[in-house]
Amino acid sequence: MAALNKALLITLPLTACQQQAADKPLEYSTEPAHVATPVYRLVPHPLYNPQTLSKLFQPLVDHINGKLQGGHLELEASRDYQSFEQKFLTREAEFLMPNPWQTIEAQKVGYQVMAMWGDAENFKGLLIVRKDSPVKTPADLKGRTVSYPSSTALAAAIMPQYFLHTQGINVNSDIHNIYVGSQMSSIMNVYLGQVAAGATWPPPWNLFQKEHPTEAAQLKVIWETPSLVNNSVMVRNDVPVAISQQVRQTLLDLTETPEGQKILAGMETARFHAANDANYDVVRTYIKRFETEVRPIKQP
Repeated sequence: MAALNKALLITLPLTACQQQAADKPLEYSTEPAHVATPVYRLVPHPLYNPQTLSKLFQPLVDHINGKLQGGHLELEASRDYQSFEQKFLTREAEFLMPNPWQTIEAQKVGYQVMAMWGDAENFKGLLIVRKDSPVKTPADLKGRTVSYPSSTALAAAIMPQYFLHTQGINVNSDIHNIYVGSQMSSIMNVYLGQVAAGATWPPPWNLFQKEHPTEAAQLKVIWETPSLVNNSVMVRNDVPVAISQQVRQTLLDLTETPEGQKILAGMETARFHAANDANYDVVRTYIKRFETEVRPIKQP
């Protein structure tokens, strides 16, 4: 009996709590449940180091977010070309800003071109040397070292190497190629005398001249390649059309306001142009010729 009384004493409080919880009235609301705003990542290819890229591109993302309804963009930088390329190959990013070669690669995994980033004539390779360099002709590079950001950098590696190829240089044996990770590193290798020449393209070179005028004064562009179609803006094929259309229109409208023009100037970009996948077919032709005559893209 004593044991039974003890069990009842233990059980009764639990039963009372359960009864009280069951009797608690349901709460109703006339407002819909809070739904978190979807977040979409915008990932440019690493034409600058992550700190510089964030500084120059965050105003663009803030501007888009100020107009975007139903979503929110976050800027994501990449430490190098390979990490950026992995992000689109695994479809991690919703929006991309890749170079033209990366554009045709991203198309294979379900990304679509929505705009072109900059004027086509500005997409060209530059080969830079010191002003006191003995290099005067492409033949003078034989036996010397040339730097590039990455073997997959179209304007800053593939196009300069094809230019040298057309000038009679065997890129695979006449020169030593090093891939140094970033545009600024390629330029700085020239300034420091670590290489005979360095490859880059206009936006990083223009920024280098603004931020490091003393060092830039000791360098010069010795050759430019012909132009090609410029970088793209791409969207993953499962992003809602309403979101991608708003982002695209905001990009195209940047030249219409002083705020937008300031953002473009900071990015060393004249404007964004309407574009689609077909505009990048010319890149497939260029890459096929390069791989036939020079080297495979993914094997520097």
